[in-house]
Amino acid sequence: MTPAEFAFVCRLVRDRSAVVLEPGKEYLVEARLAALANELQFASAGELVAAVRDTQNGALSTRIVEAMVTTETLFFRDRTPFDVLRDAVLPDLISRRAAARTLNVWSAACSTGQEPYSFVLLLRQHFPELTGWKVNVLATDLSGQVLARAREGRYNQVEVSRGLPTTLLTEYFEPTGAEWQLRAGVRGAVEFRVLNLARPWPLLPPTDLVFLRNVMIYFDSETKKALLNRIARVLRPDGYLLLGSTETILTLGSPFSRVEHLKGGFHQFAK
Repeated sequence: MTPAEFAFVCRLVRDRSAVVLEPGKEYLVEARLAALANELQFASAGELVAAVRDTQNGALSTRIVEAMVTTETLFFRDRTPFDVLRDAVLPDLISRRAAARTLNVWSAACSTGQEPYSFVLLLRQHFPELTGWKVNVLATDLSGQVLARAREGRYNQVEVSRGLPTTLLTEYFEPTGAEWQLRAGVRGAVEFRVLNLARPWPLLPPTDLVFLRNVMIYFDSETKKALLNRIARVLRPDGYLLLGSTETILTLGSPFSRVEHLKGGFHQFAK
């Protein structure tokens, strides 16, 4: 990949998703675009980039952006945040929402769906008192392709072996060929919707819990600040924000502060 081609892809991805591809990522860009070029029957990644640059093909541009921003995910990623949910966050929210018996949860940048499905499985395993409640789990991503996979809830052996306890696999999944598919009741508990965090959002309901884990690491400081302020307009005053285990917002002047719990933590509006 030439420097000019790399620079073009960087500008395209930043404009469409706010994701910053820094120098040194040329190998990643070329590898992902080579796979996409092969799928779309272009001779090379360079030929694919030239087709987008010369024709301004919107569909091809979207495919390039999706290839660059699709990130790895797994069930119960980092485990500790789910322990924090089980032991602190959810008991508090259940107590506060007992009168309304409704919870609104948003998993942002959910990729192929393991995060929101992990949340649903956590509820099924540990919170039988939510039976009869209206629990709305919205999961969004800018990639329609990964959301199509997420809706199917179908994962290969490697994917279900990473983070998912065997007991949950046997209870909530069905074997289908060489893969495993979540049972319909779990799949139906999550609404998947295309949403680009860097573009105008549709109207979202007041939300009790937002997953924004391992997302902001790809953004510059100004984009992070703007995103946190937009999250603040969606999150209820006593709601919870979960970020990635290595992410910090201390220097961003956001309205949130971190609360430590166990060996992890969460964010709420500063008191």
